[in-house]
Amino acid sequence: MPASLRAESSSARDWLKSHAGAVRRPLLVAIAAGLLTGVSTIAQAALFAAIVAAVVMQDQPLGTQLTLFGGLIVAIVMRAAMQWLQETSGLQAGLHARREIRRELLDHLGRLGPARLSDQHSGGLAAQALDHIEALHGFYARFLPQLAIAILVPLLILAVVWRLDWLAALFLLAAAPLIPLFMALVGIGADYLHRRQFQSLTRLAGCFLDRVRGLTTLQLFGHTGHSIGEVVTAADEYRRRSMRTLRVAFLSSAVLEFFASVAIAVIAIYIGFGLLGFITFGPAAELTLFSGLFILLLAPEFFQPLRTLSQHYHDRAAALGAADALMALLARPLPAAATPAADGHEAAGLELDNVRIDQPGRGTLLGPLSLTLPAGSFTVIHGASGAGKTTLLHLLAGFRRPDAGSVRRNGRAPGGYGDFAWMDQRPFLLQGTLADNLRLAAPQATTAQMLQACEQAGLEQWLRLLPDGLETPITERGAGLSGGEARRLAMARVFLSPARLVLLDEPTAQLDSRSQRQLLDSLTGLAQQGRTIVAASHQQSMDRLADRIFILQRGQLVPETGHA
Repeated sequence: MPASLRAESSSARDWLKSHAGAVRRPLLVAIAAGLLTGVSTIAQAALFAAIVAAVVMQDQPLGTQLTLFGGLIVAIVMRAAMQWLQETSGLQAGLHARREIRRELLDHLGRLGPARLSDQHSGGLAAQALDHIEALHGFYARFLPQLAIAILVPLLILAVVWRLDWLAALFLLAAAPLIPLFMALVGIGADYLHRRQFQSLTRLAGCFLDRVRGLTTLQLFGHTGHSIGEVVTAADEYRRRSMRTLRVAFLSSAVLEFFASVAIAVIAIYIGFGLLGFITFGPAAELTLFSGLFILLLAPEFFQPLRTLSQHYHDRAAALGAADALMALLARPLPAAATPAADGHEAAGLELDNVRIDQPGRGTLLGPLSLTLPAGSFTVIHGASGAGKTTLLHLLAGFRRPDAGSVRRNGRAPGGYGDFAWMDQRPFLLQGTLADNLRLAAPQATTAQMLQACEQAGLEQWLRLLPDGLETPITERGAGLSGGEARRLAMARVFLSPARLVLLDEPTAQLDSRSQRQLLDSLTGLAQQGRTIVAASHQQSMDRLADRIFILQRGQLVPETGHA
């Protein structure tokens, strides 16, 4: 096994175990229930052997064994109840662990921001947030509890068998290490295969989402057949990797079943010849029908926890493969968090000190820039497409770190999310109602506040035409809305947000002249509230509102004549 792979496995194991503390209670309950299942199994085997020995060897009628039969029924019910409790507690552990890890991942992605995730495919991120985290369930729900049970229950059974016949116990003890040994050998290859399988799944998710998003364009250019072939190729690669993983799983199970069956057969042969008197070595001469049958019934149960662990060992391998990708994503450095104002209403002044942004393959995109924007100011930035206006807004938001220099907001580095209002060139709209999309900016907003924000964005007449008003459902990415309607809905979120810093990327694009005038009037009211507004735009219509106007060209901000 390569050293790099061992290091990755070790770090992934440590990461998975570090999250086990949050589910310690249900794990302990599952382990205790598994141990009581073992105790019930021993009692069940002892009572059954006692009944058979009494009827066969002592010639007692079955009617005189009602007490033993009652105890046997209680043991069976107890075993079933403890198995149910073990399974239920394991499910709770897996559910809680996945919820906590998913919350941690989503929080980290939110803090990273869109610019720091620009090199990640959204389909791959979705696969990691869903499929990769779902793959961790078996590790917490089944593998971790079974790991402890596979140690405790066989030791308990071995102690009971040792009291009855130490030679039979030695047979069990000699065969027991073979199962963990082969589990470890198979696990080395399984870990690698699961990693490759999850990489293939991430690629498949990204490939499929790309084709769905561009389906209209592909149809227009007649490339749907070629794209379908690419998706089929990616899906076939995932299928082949999945089948390879399953082959390893079935092969390992067959090997483990073979060694367990051989060990049980050796025990059965020893007990049979011992009872017939052909073996007189050690305690064999003292074997009775009760002790022999009791040991024979316990032999499969001795190996059962180890066999169950071998089945769940692939849950561990799947979790390790998923953990690698999740750890790489969580290891991405976060921007320095800005310290929030004490009252949450501090105006946002911006300072750029010799800031430079480098673009791979293009050299220096921005800078060096030194600029001060006072709190409560309205700044408009013009520039050609590709000049870097959006990159500058990302810098002010804290989505991106400068390659040189520093950015300060009220003397502190930006980086907190939720402390500014943002409107992108392509506003994001999620599947849900209009109210759901508005509450992204203000989760506690009332209906009256949302209606007021929609009126400021010029949506009041459009809303009146909708039978369900704010409860009107929209599909993912705003399908069914015109470009102007989607942009005004995103603008309503800006008006609804309490943030003191407002960053707008082409806010008047795709709006008719009437909607532009209404939007500019609303922005005037926003500026009068003392908010700091920075807008990037190709159009000159916003210039009358601006305190400062800059033209971004060749990486430099040039003040427009008449504005400073």
